[in-house]
Amino acid sequence: MMLNPIPAKVRRAVVLGIVLLLGAIAFTQTTITTPHTHSPQAAYTLRPQPPKLEQTWVVSALEAKVLIEQGATLLDARGNQWFGLNRLSGSVSIRWQDFSPSNKVRKGTLLESDAVLNQKLRKLGISQERPVVVFANPPQGWGEEGRIVWMLRTLGHSQAVMVDGGYSALASLNLKAPEISQLGDFEIHRMPTWQIQKAALKAALDQPDLVLIDTRTPKEYAGATPYGEKRRGHVPGAISLHFQELLTPQGKLLPRDQIVAKLAELGITQASEVVAYCTGGIRSGWLTVVLADLGYQVQNYAGSMWEWSAGSPQEFPLTVQSQGLKATDMPQ
Repeated sequence: MMLNPIPAKVRRAVVLGIVLLLGAIAFTQTTITTPHTHSPQAAYTLRPQPPKLEQTWVVSALEAKVLIEQGATLLDARGNQWFGLNRLSGSVSIRWQDFSPSNKVRKGTLLESDAVLNQKLRKLGISQERPVVVFANPPQGWGEEGRIVWMLRTLGHSQAVMVDGGYSALASLNLKAPEISQLGDFEIHRMPTWQIQKAALKAALDQPDLVLIDTRTPKEYAGATPYGEKRRGHVPGAISLHFQELLTPQGKLLPRDQIVAKLAELGITQASEVVAYCTGGIRSGWLTVVLADLGYQVQNYAGSMWEWSAGSPQEFPLTVQSQGLKATDMPQ
């Protein structure tokens, strides 16, 4: 009895699938095995002794390795996992979207229910006294690791940190993190220190000591709306500082003195009351983490442009920059 031949279309589909899978594996192996190119400058996280996590928001890959081997929860915030092919041992995937409303206007904010948030975080193995180490992909990412660390700190976890250099820095260390199988015992206690709501920001716009940072790209600051904002422009008085300006091409943070100097050029000092925003509080969450680590007084406006631009132009104005000139955004 002769078997029916496999149709040519099916054969081509199978071959294409195999090629794509092998390509993904090759890409992953290249990402893992390629040595990380270190900046010749002093490292941002260079420290003579182990960090005190309550005051430390950013750690080096080596510091993260020690924490992980001591039992810290390791969270992978990249979102794109390539079917787990480039997963770090012992890491747990986390998406910032899972902790925010699905409504587009409120998408950048955190869920209001502590019970729901507690359940989600405990399923990831997050516990009250166990440090949490978060990584992503700084060169191509959106600051997701910073958003998760900001969220955890805002919800009351005092030992959440992000890894300078992210995935590539950790992948070169041959981590042997234990798999977390049990539920965590984290209990939410919200901390208002590092967040600001829309109404509070509106009321603070005229304060002389407020420094408002737009962490989006210069094109978005000037008026581009690539991510569904209702209106274009930036919040009046905001200065433009794209979050990736503080990174090397390899995704490592610039040395501390260079970051402080760059901030000083923008009029940002330790005495400033800093508020950061972006489209949905992701990039600004990352910047909040870096500035908090440096000792600045900083808050993340998580609602950001999705929320602000959905308000009326009279109550929540925006400024549009065109050909070097600025004009108040008029009602549509």
